[in-house]
Order: sequence, then structure tokens, then C-alpha cells
Amino acid sequence: MELELEDLGSNPTDNRPFDDILTARIGRRAVLGGSLATAAITFLGTSPALAKGKPAPGNASSQPAFAGKKGKGGDLLGFDGIPLSAAKNGVVVPDGYTAQVILPWGTAILPGFSDGIPTSAADQEGKIGLGHDGMWFFPTNRSGSEGVLCLNHEYGTNSHLRNGLGEIDSEIAEDDEEFVKISQALHGVAVVKVRRSGDGWAVVPDPATNRRITGNTEVAFSGPVADSPLLENSAGNGFAGTLNNCGSGRTPWGTYLTCEENFNGYFRRRATPTDADERYGLTGDGSRYGWHVHDDRFDLSKPEYANEANRFGWIVEIDPMDASVTPIKRTALGRVKHEAIEIVEGKGKRIVGYMGDDQANDYVYKFVSAANWKSMRARGISPLDEGTLYVARYDEDGTGQWLELSMDVPALNARFSGMDDLLVHTRIAADIVGATPMDRPEWITVDPNTDLVYVACTNNSGRSTANGANPRTPNPSGHIVRMDDGDFVGTGFTWEIFLLAGDPDNPSDTSNGFGPPTDPTYAMNKFSDPDAVYFDPYGRLWILTDGGQPEGRNNQMVVADPESAEVRRFLTGPAGCEVTGITPTMEDTVLFVNIQHPGNGSSAQSNFPSTADGVVPRDATVVITKDDGGVIGS
Repeated sequence: MELELEDLGSNPTDNRPFDDILTARIGRRAVLGGSLATAAITFLGTSPALAKGKPAPGNASSQPAFAGKKGKGGDLLGFDGIPLSAAKNGVVVPDGYTAQVILPWGTAILPGFSDGIPTSAADQEGKIGLGHDGMWFFPTNRSGSEGVLCLNHEYGTNSHLRNGLGEIDSEIAEDDEEFVKISQALHGVAVVKVRRSGDGWAVVPDPATNRRITGNTEVAFSGPVADSPLLENSAGNGFAGTLNNCGSGRTPWGTYLTCEENFNGYFRRRATPTDADERYGLTGDGSRYGWHVHDDRFDLSKPEYANEANRFGWIVEIDPMDASVTPIKRTALGRVKHEAIEIVEGKGKRIVGYMGDDQANDYVYKFVSAANWKSMRARGISPLDEGTLYVARYDEDGTGQWLELSMDVPALNARFSGMDDLLVHTRIAADIVGATPMDRPEWITVDPNTDLVYVACTNNSGRSTANGANPRTPNPSGHIVRMDDGDFVGTGFTWEIFLLAGDPDNPSDTSNGFGPPTDPTYAMNKFSDPDAVYFDPYGRLWILTDGGQPEGRNNQMVVADPESAEVRRFLTGPAGCEVTGITPTMEDTVLFVNIQHPGNGSSAQSNFPSTADGVVPRDATVVITKDDGGVIGS
């Protein structure tokens, strides 16, 4: 897939890059003991560890050099893998499974609205948007047959919207103010109640829960930046909107976390960009969407809106059950291009959140709450508002350090005026303390059976140094880093490379120990560009891809056994799509997966979920069930 501008690195530091560390590291140890010839994977996601409780540690690691933990053995992959696909419109799953499409763009979620491509911004605000991405299902009954689905809408390209409006013969032109307002209403989050009946899953139009949170919805700020002048504009406009909502997470107290990623693409640069603007990529002319033409707050060249961009790049907490609660941006978690957040409970029942900054040569972060999360909430304090933010440094001996980002660090105290200044410029603080630049760290997930932390790195077109653990220059296919972070709240960890993604039949991917394969089923393992990943309660690692796949085929979802590193392909999407966003119902017999930008918005490439030529494709959610009613993947 063509590299998006926002994926290009903006890190000017000479911090030691991860590939350089790997060069020294790989000389001591093979990747998973040489198992790169057995599988090729990457992962990311949100594990159900909180719902199930923290398991007891397992046996010693299968790789003696790694002081990790090992879960229970057994065959986790109880389905036959499917082949790669180039299908124009189809979503393919294994024999014995069924996929139902729900919630395509334009699905009405509130009373008084009807399904279909929106005719106005007001119409779009009562419907499902575009850019389906991270999501989570919150059950409202014991069986899990009804619940509230929180669904991110990462973006909606102008061409996709224009094609859709053309389908209904709209006279709204791309340079009209109404076009911009519809585009803003496409973004954000949908909160929608869904219910299973004899005909499958459908929307319950409940106004007490259902709502759209868009680029213009009122929001609030909490934490160290909440009252900062760095959020204030002389224009006096209130806080509004959440944008480029990519991955997600959820808390043990039952709220949803949505992550703002490539917010820079919505702003026209200021007349003279600052160093901070350069570090956050705020250097464009705003032409990706053109919102600045009709909405001054997205024009940084206007001094009265100089701090508007500081209001984006945060993690936002949403109450899925109550439409009256204002979404809150939790600033203690830092301001970066947030991909997703994985919340676990650490020692002392402190909340720990793992986060990736999705850009080439940026960093992996961790937040640890100040105290027991139940105690904090009982005192009226959010566990996401008080605590310590860290950034990761990976050392060549297989150890690593979480580097504190606070005013207690002398170098940071000398650079920033206070914690609000530091958190608004989190990337710069991480540069100063010497964090390790990574290959687009995206979703992070924790194995509920072993407590090991997995970091998915999608790719890096700017990689310049080859090495045994990542032998491609540049790195087009990505890899996974696995970490033992102990009780989650400490500052030291150990790490190793879990697996490399790629094509075992491609010589550029099989050099330096990546192949050739010896397993006759290895062809089923071909995949690249791991993005979203999720551990289910049984220890299966679900991996969803976004990028150019082997043999030029469609994006896919594969499943890995973290012990054996065996990978099987479970789902392939339609042409031009990204497969992203994953959440189960609570009994694990239903799995929701998102199909984003099928056909890249063009009916010439795909008509999904329709099969009729000429129909504009629409992002949608796919509900997967096993025909015998069993656990998905078993």
C-alpha cells in the first residue's frame, strides 16, 4: 500500500535506532530460537485480562535466554486456514463459520433517521460514519446477545465522500461549507446498541445510549493539561471534537478509550512553523481535507487559533452507557499520534496503559496510575489523571528501561515550564531522555495467560541498516517485539523479537534466517504489515493487517499460537481495504471485525458490502460466528 504522508518520520534525534540495537542483540540469540522458518506474524490488540483476572505465572520460557513466562500448551488453532484472496467484494472465513455485515456507512442509529448516504451534516450526525477502526463491545445482558458497541471512525477521504454524494445525485460540491461539515460529522466515534435475534445482529435505536461523537462534539479535558494556557485560543472557542480515531482500549470500570492518531493532517500550518510543529508534522497546507477553508480553527496561520492543534493527539474516555456524559481527554497519558491503548492491572492494583506512537522512528510508552485504581475512584480521582508516564529504551543485551517523563528529570525540568508543557510536547520529552526509535509501533497487547507484552511494529520505509532480526532495508513488512515487564509497574524489562512478518517466497524477506520454510503449510502464514492485534482469553493472538500483502493480495486477519509461533489465516477482506478493529462478545462465540476503506473508496476497485458494479463501497463491521455455536477459533 502506498505510504501515507503521516507515516513518514518526523524524529530528528540521533537516539540509537532499534535496528542498530538489534544488530548487536541478534548476534547472541536467534529470533525465537530460529523459529522464523516456522511462521511470519505481527500483532496488536486489547486483551480480556481485566475481565478474567490476572492469571498465575506459567512455566519457564520456551527460550531459555529469555526470562519470560509460558502459558499452557495445546492446539489453539482449531480451524483450517484459508488461502490468500484477491476478491473484489468478498469477506472470506473458514469452513464452519459465517460472516454477517452490519453497520455500513450511513446506517441510522437514532430514531427519526433512515439508512443511506447522508444528505447533510445533520443527517450524518445520526448515522454510522466512515473509517471504521478500533472498537469494543460492552454487554448489557448476561448472555452477551445485546450490548453497546463503541466504534471509531478514523477518517473519511474527500474522494470517498464525493463518490458517495454522487451516488445520490447531491449538488453539494467539495468546496462547499456543507461538504466540510459532513466530512467533520463522518469522523469520531459511534456509540450504538446492537442486539442478536433470529435474523442476526441489528441496531437498537436507543437515544439513551446511541450517539455520534464527531469533529464538532463538545469535549472536556482532565489531568495536568486541563487548565493550561497551551489549550486556550484568543478566539475564545470552546473545546470541541475528536479526530482520526484509530485504535482503542477499555477500562476495568467499564468505559471506552478512543485514540487520536494523525491529527496533524487536518490543520493548515502556521506562517512560521515552530520546532514543535515540525516534530508533530504540523507543516502541511491543510489540503488533505481542506477544512481550514470553512472552519478557521483548523487554520494555524490565524493567530487567534494558535493552540487549536494542542487540543488533539490525546486519548479520550467515553461512557458507553450514558449519552449525557461529556467525552473527556485524559492528558496524563501524553500527546502523541496514539494508535491504541492496552490497559492491564499491575502490582498494587494500579492501572497500567501501554501505548504506541504510530509513526516511523517514534516510541513505545507506558502509564502507571499513582495508586490502587479502586481507591482512586472512591476518592473521586480518575486513575488516568494521576500517575507516571514512561517511554521505552531497548538495550542490546535484551534488557530495557522505562524512562520517566516528568519534571523530576533534570533535563526535562530544564526544558519545560511545567507538566502541562511537557505533556503537550510528549514526543520532545521522549527525544530528550533517549527513547528508542521504533518501526511504527502500533497496537500493544498482553497475553492473559503469561502476562507477556507484545508490541506490533507495522513497517518503516526509512530503515537504512539491515540486521539478522530485521534483514530488510527498508523494512516493508514489519515485526513483533515481545517483552516481559514483570508486575507491569516497574522500570526494567526484558525483550526479544517474537517474529518477522513477510513473504517466505520472497527472497528479500527470507534472507538471514527467515526461510526457506520447512513446513508444507507455511504458505498459509504469508502476511505483512501487522496493525491491530488482540489476545483472546484462551491465548490466541489475532493479527489484523494494513498494507501491501504478499503476492499483491488483499488484507487479512491471521491467528497465531504464541508458543509454537504457528500462524493460520482466518479471514480475508475485499480489495483495497484494511482489516482492523476487533472485539468479542463476552462468551467468545461472536467476534466483531471492521473492514475499513474497501476499494479505497472507489467503486472501480470494490463495491463491498454490495456485489453490484458501480455501487460506492462502504466501510462496515463484520460479525463472525461459528456454525456450531462454539468459541471462535477453536
